[in-house]
Amino acid sequence: MSHHVQLAAFQPDLAPNLGSLIRLGACFAAPVHVIEPCGFPFSLKLLRTRALDYADKADIKHHDSWEAFQAARTGRLVLLSTKATEDLWDFAFQPGDCLLVGQESAGVPQEVAGVCDHALRISMPGGGRSLNVAIAASIALAEATRQLR
Repeated sequence: MSHHVQLAAFQPDLAPNLGSLIRLGACFAAPVHVIEPCGFPFSLKLLRTRALDYADKADIKHHDSWEAFQAARTGRLVLLSTKATEDLWDFAFQPGDCLLVGQESAGVPQEVAGVCDHALRISMPGGGRSLNVAIAASIALAEATRQLR
């Protein structure tokens, strides 16, 4: 099992956000799982324009469906969700955990949320409704990295 935390994007609907996740994954040595269908044509050429030169450095794992991802994944699946009740700051990460983010527009469907091992929310003292998925993943990955270093 990897000592690194993994990232997973469920049916990403905005290419710039996926580019940011891939850059994040490259910088933190976190594999990035891309779960189809995407809301845009998935290609490494597109990602190179969205993730600058980080797409070539990132460990990108492309899955044709949720079922394919489920069959291939390792580690606990940890969903980041505004609907979650467990707070990120109280969660104990383990090596190999996979942070799952949903679509910017809709999150993840209930059947996906239901199979996650944990669902975490990021409490926001400013009272905002939600964060951009790439920013939420960055905060959670930084906390996981802090705990596991």
